[in-house]
Amino acid sequence: MNNSLKPETLCVQGGWQPKKGDPRVLPIYQSTTFKYDTSEQMAKLFDLEESGYFYTRLQNPTNDAVAAKIAALEGGVGAMLTSSGQAANFYAVFNICQAGDHMVCSSTIYGGTFNLFGVTMKKLGIEVTFIEPDASEEEISAAFRPNTKALFGETLANPGMSVLDIEKFARIAHSHGVPLIVDNTFATPINCRPFEWGADIVTHSTTKYMDGHATCVGGAIVDSGNFDWDAYADKFPGLTQPDESYHGLTYTKAFGKMAYITKATAQLMRDLGSIQAPMNAFLLNLGLETLHLRMPQHCKNAQQVAEWLEANNQVAWVNYPGLKSNKYYELAQKYMPNGTCGVIAFGLKGNREDAIRFMDNLKMICIVTHVADARTCVLHPASHTHRQLTDEQLMEAGVAPDLIRLSVGIENVNDIITDIKQALAK
Repeated sequence: MNNSLKPETLCVQGGWQPKKGDPRVLPIYQSTTFKYDTSEQMAKLFDLEESGYFYTRLQNPTNDAVAAKIAALEGGVGAMLTSSGQAANFYAVFNICQAGDHMVCSSTIYGGTFNLFGVTMKKLGIEVTFIEPDASEEEISAAFRPNTKALFGETLANPGMSVLDIEKFARIAHSHGVPLIVDNTFATPINCRPFEWGADIVTHSTTKYMDGHATCVGGAIVDSGNFDWDAYADKFPGLTQPDESYHGLTYTKAFGKMAYITKATAQLMRDLGSIQAPMNAFLLNLGLETLHLRMPQHCKNAQQVAEWLEANNQVAWVNYPGLKSNKYYELAQKYMPNGTCGVIAFGLKGNREDAIRFMDNLKMICIVTHVADARTCVLHPASHTHRQLTDEQLMEAGVAPDLIRLSVGIENVNDIITDIKQALAK
């Protein structure tokens, strides 16, 4: 489908293009295997000489249609679905890093990703240097080494809600000959398309706004096709040198702009297998069909709630990029002029226990680990999602001990505020 179509149209019609007699709605290809008439046909698929389906661990028609929709929404050349957002971030980095390599990463990222990069990947021999994203270009550049292979950040940091200066990060990454990888989960391509600002690879936890209904866990990696891997061939041998597991095939020579995403599918998914189930991809597609309708409502509601919180004398501070008082307001207007997302970070006057008591008093708004779906929910990251981090790491990640993460849903905004008001009164 023509990628010049507007996002609203791509949400509804992108990805699945039925032919004569095909189902109008994307079907679930709930099959592990696919039949061929000759051994030679199958052999060509295994050698990557032809495209097609032979085993769902590598590719599946339902998954591919949804991946194509997400790629079109982001303006990329291709995408791959994964079993979770964590898997997407792991694959995105591991596709170009190996033992002995290094990457630079914004410190204000989701706690699970912080732990993945700082602890688990270190065990695999990949070192990560975390940097303050608001630091100067010179300070961030000082973290780079000869073996640095990527720079990573989140469009909107979870849960601190800082805004990434994508152009600055892209400039730094490219000056060191490495790609910029951006997790665009909170903004979604409805509110921000990082490729337009210089990012090279985008990841998503599709579990969040893309699904929108808290029904299925999933992730996605999108390749812009813009990074010139051959220009830095020595840095990225996995893409620019023969892959012996595919009879000496070289990805950049065989697939051009699709080299990165093809390797992620043909090699990493083949060997590690963190696939998204076709049923989950089907449900994700249903969520994507209304993404362009839900995101404006999330942002509208969150803006009103943030303004109400900012005016309340029981609230110590509010961090929402849509507020004119916010330090990231100008960056948000630059990268996300139509709104950021529905997530607000704020703190109450009092201590950590006061924050917990406030949450326990909420009635309609539920305490859940999840974030960014249709229902308003709340979480205390220091006690929950980020509890594995030390106090020092919490502050480095932009998570204050009193930080409450409020994910504003698409209910009536007055009902949301009323629930907050009664909980504060107690």
